[in-house]
Amino acid sequence: MTTAQIGVVPSFIAGQWVTPAAGGTEVLDANTGELLATVTKDSLDVAGAVAYGRTTGQRELAKLSLHERALKLKELALHLNAHRKELYEISFKTGATKIDSMVDIDGGIGVLFTFSSKGRRELPNSNVVLDGPTEPLSKDGSFIGTHIYTALTGVVAQVNAFNFPVWGMLEKFAPAFIAGVPTIVKPATPTGYLTEAVVRLMLDSGLLPDGSLQLLSGSARDLMDHLDYRDVFAFTGSASTASKLKSHPSVIDGGVRFSAETDSLNAAILGPDAVEGTPEFEAFIKVVVNEMTAKAGQKCTAIRRNIVPAGQVEAVIAAIGKRIDERVVIGDPRVEGVTMGALASLDQLHDVRTAVEDMLAAGGELAYGRLDAPAVRVAPEKDAVAERGAFMSPVVLRWEDPKNPMVHSREAFGPVSSVIGYDSVEEAVQLAAMGSGSLVATVCTNDPEAVRALSLGIAGHHGRVHILNRETARSTTGHGSPVPHLVHGGPGRAGGGEELGGIRSVKHHMQRTAVQGSPNMITALTGVWHTGADQQLAGAEEFGGKAENVHPFRKSLAELKIGDGFASPLRQVTLQDITDFANETGDTFYAHTNQKAAEANPFFPGIVAHGYLLVSWAAGLFVQPAPGPVLANYGLENLRFITPVAAGDSIRVTLTAKKITPRVTDEYGEVVWDAVLNNQNGELVATYDVLTLVEKTDSTYANWEG
Repeated sequence: MTTAQIGVVPSFIAGQWVTPAAGGTEVLDANTGELLATVTKDSLDVAGAVAYGRTTGQRELAKLSLHERALKLKELALHLNAHRKELYEISFKTGATKIDSMVDIDGGIGVLFTFSSKGRRELPNSNVVLDGPTEPLSKDGSFIGTHIYTALTGVVAQVNAFNFPVWGMLEKFAPAFIAGVPTIVKPATPTGYLTEAVVRLMLDSGLLPDGSLQLLSGSARDLMDHLDYRDVFAFTGSASTASKLKSHPSVIDGGVRFSAETDSLNAAILGPDAVEGTPEFEAFIKVVVNEMTAKAGQKCTAIRRNIVPAGQVEAVIAAIGKRIDERVVIGDPRVEGVTMGALASLDQLHDVRTAVEDMLAAGGELAYGRLDAPAVRVAPEKDAVAERGAFMSPVVLRWEDPKNPMVHSREAFGPVSSVIGYDSVEEAVQLAAMGSGSLVATVCTNDPEAVRALSLGIAGHHGRVHILNRETARSTTGHGSPVPHLVHGGPGRAGGGEELGGIRSVKHHMQRTAVQGSPNMITALTGVWHTGADQQLAGAEEFGGKAENVHPFRKSLAELKIGDGFASPLRQVTLQDITDFANETGDTFYAHTNQKAAEANPFFPGIVAHGYLLVSWAAGLFVQPAPGPVLANYGLENLRFITPVAAGDSIRVTLTAKKITPRVTDEYGEVVWDAVLNNQNGELVATYDVLTLVEKTDSTYANWEG
């Protein structure tokens, strides 16, 4: 049991747990009304938290590379995984069922795993990330420019909603941590005790650098006052609150990077072909009911507007009601058989009921459910559930006028969804757009033309489009489940922010800077060799190599340096070589086999060598055949053929160690080699990158005698 369950929910500020005096806002078990804890209304030391993050947190995170921080996320995920059972027990008190808790807790842990993997696979093992190609800025190549990403020098202050106290925190924390930016977490009061439990586990693991994670449990109204252009403010909550925060002087004048995910009247569009009895109709109903009942409808991605063909309105309403009647059992999530728990608090229950009443008064019709008490099966008994917990029946509203402004502007943040009809695909697009910007929309159809018209029509109004048909009905992750690989956010009413999206979100916590200088200086700055920078070449002396230099393939990562390379001698290409390669491979394209046809081609002087023949020969020119530090060639990148090579021409290759990435978990790393092919006249024939796996130390074949 954590402190949060028996008293005041504590904060973790400047390396210490801080527990205010008793008293404050009461936090109740959403299912039973039992008092769980209190959250202080007194001001916390927000200035101290920000200062500690900018100093201690920044310093300690900077000691680790991107890969080292990414690996710590995996270790954190494993640590939290070992404590899932106790987190589930706490989560039940928020009204979450076991499946709801899985989405929140396991989903959050999954984000850590995903970012750990992508960070080590897609980012360099350093603290500088290159962005885009190098730009030549002088004719002789002595002055070049490029772009780099480096960690922001401030903190990330994340303010989260009550509905996802674990996932909401971890999906913001993970990319910031990899980037090297400390995080300050401000959870919502009704469920912040669960966030506190997770933060405590993370800190107790001993894996986190000092200052990299802090927790504010309670009042932090002055948080924005202490932030400036170095910092990120990541907000999830209501559009009205986000609007106030956006107008704060720290944002307008101070340059705080503000990201918001807010109210979203997400839509699900049933295609004209998806009539009752089709697999698409069945999949649509399943998704809608799941979104209404998962987390008791308290999801920023839940479906609020079901836009269906006018002739299918009654069938859709009936099918939704039937599925709810058959599958939904409302009650305490700790009771066997319960499939939908309570709303997060009695205050939330009141807000949702009020919103529904306003919608009914504006022209909506109650097509399914009731407002006074749960209308479907309850457990353990109806009266007790209705009186003590924040329980509510799923509600479906019917609208005679599909363009009624209320259905497109008022959100009931609970198990509430509306059904409206359309007469054409064009009208369906217009209705979806009336939500003024949403996080996600589902397009459910098996008609490719309808998919194209609907998806492209609504894409500009949505952050994500979920296409559902019979092919994805079983494999889909769902309408309302953001995945860490893809962006989460949306335009307009949805806040205009963007989270997740794999490495994109890491870069959201970094500054992109243009840098200019000589190839040597840009190489030193970035850790990546740039054309024109110094090389230490072995091989053919007439092409810059030195006989006394060790071939780079004989060097382990401990010995290899950026700029180490090899210059090969020339190898002549004969017509017989070209003919033999064509016959052996079956690549008898006319440019390699027909002199007259090749001469007629504006790109070729006559029969020319296959590009892949030249690349294969290049490997033969630079390879070292004996076993050694180079373990494997695992690919080529950025291959371009520039100048054709005719029979009688010669080629040579210059290979240079361009990028060295040791793996933090293995005894080897990746080396990217810059490969350049030139002909006998020095003209550029081809360029590409060779990817190899190389031992960190030359141990495997140290005593190999051949």
